[in-house]
Amino acid sequence: MTIPVQRTRRPRPHPRDEELGFGKFFTDHLFRADFTEGNGWSGARVEPYGPIALDPAASALHYGQEIFEGMKAFPSPKPGGGIALFRPRAHAARLAASARRLAMPPPPEDLLLDGVRALLREDASWMPRAPGTALYVRPFLLATEPFLGVRPAKTYALVVILCPVGGYFSGPPRPLRIWVEEERARAARGGIGAAKAAANYVASLLAAEEAKAHGFDQVLWLDGAEHRFVEEIGTMNFFAKIAGRVLTPALEGTILAGVTRDAIVALCREMGLAVEERRLPLLEVLAAGQDGTLEEAFGSGTASLTAPIGELASPRQRIAVPSPQGSLAGRLRDALSAIQRGEAPDRFGWMEQV
Repeated sequence: MTIPVQRTRRPRPHPRDEELGFGKFFTDHLFRADFTEGNGWSGARVEPYGPIALDPAASALHYGQEIFEGMKAFPSPKPGGGIALFRPRAHAARLAASARRLAMPPPPEDLLLDGVRALLREDASWMPRAPGTALYVRPFLLATEPFLGVRPAKTYALVVILCPVGGYFSGPPRPLRIWVEEERARAARGGIGAAKAAANYVASLLAAEEAKAHGFDQVLWLDGAEHRFVEEIGTMNFFAKIAGRVLTPALEGTILAGVTRDAIVALCREMGLAVEERRLPLLEVLAAGQDGTLEEAFGSGTASLTAPIGELASPRQRIAVPSPQGSLAGRLRDALSAIQRGEAPDRFGWMEQV
């Protein structure tokens, strides 16, 4: 697909790699395409980054039809350089699945990925180079029809923006302190918990802010019905290594099917580790912490790859989680990073050249 480009007349200064953090800086351009019921997708273009005009009655503002994705691009190690994306087709498929769950038109894979590639080529100079950095790709889809009524909108905008990023968590790497939320629920069986919808994230904010006010980094959510089973951390999937087995909650419609989660499961199995994707009772994790069989726990996600957990705390008890030298979380992070940056063979076919 040939995508027209309108270049900015006001290029922005590029931040230094050490200034990046996560989600603070944005590149000079964005990609956009629009959908109208009956006519489909049209108007694909790259244009200068700037505010998006929305009618005050736009459906996204009133009824929450808004979803997003997040993937990463890295300098390509191939001759001639360029840019490589980590598992873009998996992210495109997840965006389409989220769209269907929220009664939105799924963007065709080629439209989305051609737009991402065109935008990356235009803003390639924004790619950071320091270890641990990347160019974060944020596609999102929102309902734009001006209409006050509870039904799916008839018009939508697909937009992609880019963000040079460093680490997700501030400060030097350290094990995270996680608060176990036993009262509130992020998602319920039969709901939209498996969609990457804005609504799922706003549902987590109050508990996360309260946890941070008490010195914790994030919240571990339990199932919405019984508050017995581990689901996910606010921005990450959850893993625990207990008695040599790697355990992670099953994908039963209430948690996000993490692309990094899937990669970690593949890497663990390649390492010869037993991986169990199943309902994971919180009491099983806490009991393992008390009897010494909990070897480590960590979160996984696009932003952080893996993040070790050093403490799990609830109103009833607290357990210190081991952070061993040569931890599985560290080995997985290093293995994923090496594949992403071309320092190890891409034996799973995860990287795609732009």
